[in-house]
Amino acid sequence: MSAREAVEAYEALPQGTPAALLDGELHLLPRPKFLHLRVTSRLGGALDGPFDRGLAGPGGWIILDEPELHLGPRPDRLVPDLAGWRRERLTDPRETAAFTLAPDWVCEVLSPGGERFDRIKKARVYAREGVRHYWIIDPIAQTLEVLRNESGQWLAVSSFAVEEGDLLIRAEPFDAIELELDGLFRV
Repeated sequence: MSAREAVEAYEALPQGTPAALLDGELHLLPRPKFLHLRVTSRLGGALDGPFDRGLAGPGGWIILDEPELHLGPRPDRLVPDLAGWRRERLTDPRETAAFTLAPDWVCEVLSPGGERFDRIKKARVYAREGVRHYWIIDPIAQTLEVLRNESGQWLAVSSFAVEEGDLLIRAEPFDAIELELDGLFRV
């Protein structure tokens, strides 16, 4: 399939179909399962009040669930589980369906069979496009990895695991508040 055919196939997919277009290649992805969705919902809720709405926290962010990103010269098209932009960078996004401005932070929650895709293919696009912070959450292992973009390369800043006793954590760029790590994984 040519790059043009891949774009046409991507655009012809029914709305809401989990897919990505990276390096001119169409990737159809499985729908996330319960634990993946639960972790994403809980984390989005934990960050919304203090960072998006500024309730008992610093505010200054716009945080979205599953925004469609069109990044790079081709462009690559992908949907992170969560993404956040500093408000001063994302002006008047109300009519935006697909974002061409790279987020300041993205979070991917790993799914069985999708780990390599999130850790390698998506990570390369995020680094290339200047995403500053990348969180990778493994709901099975109950871990959070925090990565920072340093000159286009991911630097591991910290990692947390419930099994290691990391229950209340501070993780950049949201280290102004404590997050209840084990709470993300409760059913």
